[in-house]
Amino acid sequence: MTIYFEKTYQRSFGTFPLTGQELHDAVLAAAEVGYRAFDTAQMYGNEADTGAALRATGLGRDELCITTKVDIANFNEKAFLPSVEESLKKLMIDQADVLLLHWPTPGGDIRLSLELLQQAHDRGLARHIGVSNYTAQMMHDARAIVDAPLVTNQVEFHPLLNQDKLLAAATETGIPLASYCSVARGEVFKHAIFGEIGETYGKSAAQVVLRWILQKGVSINTMSKKPANIAANFDVMDFTLSSIDMARIEEMTRTGYRIVGKDLVPYAPDFD
Repeated sequence: MTIYFEKTYQRSFGTFPLTGQELHDAVLAAAEVGYRAFDTAQMYGNEADTGAALRATGLGRDELCITTKVDIANFNEKAFLPSVEESLKKLMIDQADVLLLHWPTPGGDIRLSLELLQQAHDRGLARHIGVSNYTAQMMHDARAIVDAPLVTNQVEFHPLLNQDKLLAAATETGIPLASYCSVARGEVFKHAIFGEIGETYGKSAAQVVLRWILQKGVSINTMSKKPANIAANFDVMDFTLSSIDMARIEEMTRTGYRIVGKDLVPYAPDFD
C-alpha cells in the first residue's frame, strides 16, 4: 500500500499557489489540525517557503511526509540530480519522503526521466518515488522501467471526471493514485447533490467529495488559506458513505469536467 495511506498521510496539504506569509500561515494552520503530509514542487517556486513553514511548526522530521516534484525542465542528466539536491536544500531536509516526476516527458519518451528518478532514489535523495499526470499506458510502461516501487501517480481526480481507466491501471500496476484538484477548484459546489448527501451525514459538500475520493482508494491533496476550511478538509474520517451514495456520486463522473488539459498545459499528454 502507498505511503499516503500510512498514519494520517492520506490527507495531504497542497501548497500551490501559496508563497510567503500566506503559505506560512496556511501550513501552520494545517499542522495545528493534524496534517502531517505536505506537497510542493519545483515548479511552484515555494519550496523554500514550505521548508521554513514546516520548520516553524516545531514538528519532528519523523512526523512529516514531504513530497516534492521535479520540473520537466530538469529532465536531463546534467540538471536532474542537482535540481533535487537544491530542492532538499530549500526544504531544509536531507531526503524527500516522496519525489515525483511532475509531468511525463513531452513527446512521450519517459525512460530517461524515470531512470534519473531511480538514481535519485538509489542515492538516498528520496525515500519513495512516483509520478504525476501519467496515463494508464504510461503507468504500465513506468512499472517495467523502474525497479523501485512507484508509490503514486498524482492526477486530477474528483467526482466530475471519470478516471476508471487510471483506477484500473492502478490495480494492474500496483501504482496507487493520489488526487489533485480534489474539489475541482470549486466546480463541485455548483452541483446540489453533494450538499444534499452531506445533510444526511452532517457533513459539507466538500467533505462528501473528499470522502468519496478516499473510499475510491485514492489519497487526497487539498489546499485552502482559510483555517475553517483547512480543518474541515481534514475532518473526513469519522463517516462512511453508503454504497448507494457512492453510486449516486459515481453518476456525476459523466460530467467530464477536466481542469488540467492541453489548453492549460500545452505539453500535457493525451489523457485517458
